Order: sequence, then structure tokens, then C-alpha cells
Amino acid sequence: MIARTNDMALLAARLAVAALFLPAGIGKLFGLPGFATSLAGKGVPFPELLAALGVAAEIIGPVALVLGVFPRLTALLLIAFTVVATLISHSFWTFPEAAQQAQQTQFFKNVAIIGGLLFYFVSGPGAYSVPVRFLQRPETSKDLDPRTARSRA
Repeated sequence: MIARTNDMALLAARLAVAALFLPAGIGKLFGLPGFATSLAGKGVPFPELLAALGVAAEIIGPVALVLGVFPRLTALLLIAFTVVATLISHSFWTFPEAAQQAQQTQFFKNVAIIGGLLFYFVSGPGAYSVPVRFLQRPETSKDLDPRTARSRA
């Protein structure tokens, strides 16, 4: 019972985090030139390349989250994206005093997202994921406890 509850919580968490990244990535995909221009305006080198890489991370990462595939790699990809995005857009200490509070809130929101992704890095996707549900051989899945199933995914 507890394992099932934990697995449902992990699934809900994966979906919640994906819901943050995926719509933003799709929006940037359809406005890629504008996104690249905004990066250039912030002094980011190679803005077209970094815009494309950012969009890829914001689309591929959430899809991997929803499916529960490559959890450690997915967590690291989204952590790296979030760190870079935070330093580019929410370095609150560089903003005028009037904007610092709002940017500080966004900065620490992103720090919290990184914390959630670190939990995912450690815990894995849980039982409700493509690798555990569909790719495991039946004779091995019944012998695994839920923690072993998560760590192998």
C-alpha cells in the first residue's frame, strides 16, 4: 500500500514538473527567433544555438519525465537548463531595486525546482513508468521490491 502511494506521488510529481517545462518549451519552439533575440539582448553568446538547445531541453526533458525514462539523465538535463535560465533571466542582484523582489522570487522558485529535480535524480520514476511497466521481463519484476524497481529504471 505504501509503495503504491509512493509510486503515485512520484508520478504526480513528474507530471507537475513536466507541466511547468513542456508548455514553455512548445511556446519557445513556435517563437524561436524571438527567443533567440531575447537571449542576444541579454548578451548571451551564440543566441540561436543556445535558444535551440534550450527549447530541446524544455521539450525532451518533460517528455522523458512523463514517460519515466532515463531519470538521472533527465534530472541533470533539466537542472542544467534551470541553472542556466535562472542565471540569464533571474539574477535578481543585477536588476534595479524596484524589480529585485520579483526577480528574487523567480530565482528561488527555480532553486526549488532544482530541489525537486534532485529528488527525482535520487528516487527515480517509481513503478508507473515506461521502463518498469513495459520493458521489464515478467519473471524479474515480481521478484523486485519497489525500491529496486525504481533504481533499475
